[in-house]
Amino acid sequence: MIAVQTIETRSTTPPAQAAPLTVDSLVKRFGQTTAVGGVSLTVRASECVGLLGPNGAGKSTLIRSIVGRVIPDSGRVEVFGFPSGSTQARMALGWVPQELAIYPRITARENLASFGRYYGLSGRKLAESVSWCLGWAALEDKAGELAKNLSGGMKRRLNMAAGMIQRPQVVLLDEPTVGVDPQSRNRIFEMIEALRRDGAAIVYTTHYMEEAERLCDRIAIIDHGRLIACDTTAALLQQVDDKTLAIALVEPVAALPPALSALGLTLAGPGRLIYRYGPSRTRLDPVLAAIRAAGLTIRDLTTEETDLEEVFLRLTHAPDRVA
Repeated sequence: MIAVQTIETRSTTPPAQAAPLTVDSLVKRFGQTTAVGGVSLTVRASECVGLLGPNGAGKSTLIRSIVGRVIPDSGRVEVFGFPSGSTQARMALGWVPQELAIYPRITARENLASFGRYYGLSGRKLAESVSWCLGWAALEDKAGELAKNLSGGMKRRLNMAAGMIQRPQVVLLDEPTVGVDPQSRNRIFEMIEALRRDGAAIVYTTHYMEEAERLCDRIAIIDHGRLIACDTTAALLQQVDDKTLAIALVEPVAALPPALSALGLTLAGPGRLIYRYGPSRTRLDPVLAAIRAAGLTIRDLTTEETDLEEVFLRLTHAPDRVA
């Protein structure tokens, strides 16, 4: 695992008991389009919140509002009680965009030093920050390598390290594992887990459900600019407390008999039926009997638990949320 050491950084004096990140009733419109419509979210220290949503759901606008790149129409964003865009908020906040933002023609160490100077670091503090970032990203042996010569995974880790140069306490990560190999992805996971152990509050944007389940304490799902769910994975799974019974038939079926459709079965292929059941539908005997009564022969039964991806798809495809 990657060891994390604490170094001295520029200090601020946040209001007592202020949460690391508070988004309150945030609204942002672009013309007639509401990109973010009243989102509220609080992230605590040592907590990783996964931000999930379809493309165009409002995730990027929300992140840019937190960073201070987008000015909201109403609502507020505070970092340890300081308004977004203030000097205190910028120093406490680290943003790692999905696009690589490193200089290809200078070394990894020089990249980090350059970003550190942007934050006003110099002398011993700058040297300590660069050293910490190289260790955190496991790039010590590549410190003198030109960035353009690094592998894709190393460039991604250097990009993340550049966003951590001022040792922020609130970290926004925008799909940090896109395009990396499994080994680099695992290293990035270790880097994120190290940040949590060091007390950082993290917002993690991803399209990979398995990553969200592994890394995140809570999952926030945004769709059409609104936060439609925010809870632990276990609690979200309870909201869709269904199991899936996959029924393989011996005979191919071109159309589902009305009697089976009335029971809630669906046709997933010529010889495959799907039945979802939960608290309101727990008895399977009548269903199996109805299949046999329709003259069909069951070849195999498979029970599948609902996972986070299924919850995500159901919530973001709910009829009352479709534009």
